[in-house]
Amino acid sequence: MKKHILTVSSFKGGTAKTSTSLHLAAALARFHSKRVLLVDFDAQANLTLGLGLDPDSLDSMASVLQGTKEITQVIQKTCVSGLDIVPADTWLERVEVTGALAADRYSHERLREVLKTVDYEYVIIDTPPSLCWLTESALIAATEAIVCATCEFYSIKGLERLSHFMHTIAERHPMNILGVVISFWNARGKNNTSFLNVIDRTFPDKCFTTKIRRDADIGTASVFGKPLFEVSKLAKESRAGQDFIQLTQEVVSRLKG
Repeated sequence: MKKHILTVSSFKGGTAKTSTSLHLAAALARFHSKRVLLVDFDAQANLTLGLGLDPDSLDSMASVLQGTKEITQVIQKTCVSGLDIVPADTWLERVEVTGALAADRYSHERLREVLKTVDYEYVIIDTPPSLCWLTESALIAATEAIVCATCEFYSIKGLERLSHFMHTIAERHPMNILGVVISFWNARGKNNTSFLNVIDRTFPDKCFTTKIRRDADIGTASVFGKPLFEVSKLAKESRAGQDFIQLTQEVVSRLKG
């Protein structure tokens, strides 16, 4: 069985990175019958919270990377059948300068070694919105990367720096940039063409056809601590939910290709 390890990254907050990680993983498990592990690798722990878990009461990948816990000891079940998660906590923020990692010059390769041991078809890593040790470790561990962006100035400028960072890592650790997801999409946006042209220059031919429309239902679902697909009154009506289902099909198709 081939294991796909996907990072979901951006160089700016507010690009729906966490929502994309959550709903891609949930759709793979629910609609494609895949065994999926989410790794919340962002100290803000929004992905953990979005699945109804309390990050203050659970161990994170930090304990595993420091060698005090096995990964099987920190994996948690979620409300979605086939979907598990390694939660995040605030310790992640400085994990690389503490304990066993501080003296390890190859510490950024440790996540890759840990994830080799897990038995899932898909591992999806939600990274911080910065070019830090956590993001570098996640990209080194990845077989594929997904980039999140919005059609606005600061998001697009961040893409250029993220692209350089990712290509530098890929020179040493092979990784396929699977695609760019556009979120908060407004089909009537007057600058859409200009922004999409910049994205295509930065990541040629990588933009996913499916774009995630702005949808307040995403926030509503997070209150329930569930993905959109698991909230019955939102599952069939949500525009973003439909978009995430189509995006997941595109991801699966690209991985097969």
